[in-house]
Amino acid sequence: MRHILIGGLAASALVIGQAHAEDSTLKVGTVAGPETEVMQVAADIAERDHGLDIEITEFTDYVTPNAALADGSLDANAYQHEPYMQSMVEDRGYDFAIAGRTFVYPIGAYSEQYDSIAALPDGATIALPNDPSNEGRSLILMHNEGLITLDDPSNLEATPLNIVENPHDFEFREIEAAQLPRVLPDVDMAFINNTFAQPAGLTLDDALIKEGPESPYVNIIAVRGGDEDKETIQQLVDAYQSDAVEAKAEELFGAQAVPGWK
Repeated sequence: MRHILIGGLAASALVIGQAHAEDSTLKVGTVAGPETEVMQVAADIAERDHGLDIEITEFTDYVTPNAALADGSLDANAYQHEPYMQSMVEDRGYDFAIAGRTFVYPIGAYSEQYDSIAALPDGATIALPNDPSNEGRSLILMHNEGLITLDDPSNLEATPLNIVENPHDFEFREIEAAQLPRVLPDVDMAFINNTFAQPAGLTLDDALIKEGPESPYVNIIAVRGGDEDKETIQQLVDAYQSDAVEAKAEELFGAQAVPGWK
């Protein structure tokens, strides 16, 4: 009987230990590149301060991290802004929530052919990210610069179909965001998110048009609906919104990463 009791206690301890390990492990998705380095700093802080084990999975596109979050392969992801998340929720029926804010990474318009907007010729080819929110984000910047006129400049999901005036006869190409640096030599101007601009050696100082720090496109830590207040998720958010993470982002991005939680 004593052996059975000891065996039973050992088995119970093993189950409790496994449950604790599962509770303290978070699988987080990022887009490959410097933003993963920033998340790694947060992961180290979360382990030190809260005993969390953060497993980071890197992706090379904007769609798969949300699919992985929805199917339970991830507990959270940190790569997108709220308008993009909401567009995915509407398009695909995902049940997501915002656990916390990270950084604003302003989008910019780049050119290898011209050094100013004024130099862009009539009929120039403009490449846009083909995801709904970032395409609208780019067109709104063009509208604000007086290059085009949109039927509703507050529509965050505007497409070229919403252009009502195009006095310079610009041609628009809709391209996957990750491919934009590669097509830059083949177009007159391309709008490129910092996620992909920075690894390609582009900085906002090079941009012909760029967002300011007032941009509403602050990036977020997204989770499944109902998980946003879980203790481990909020511990991850706390670790991310730290001075050490801000310093790492400044090291990697300079003024191109603006803390969105302050």
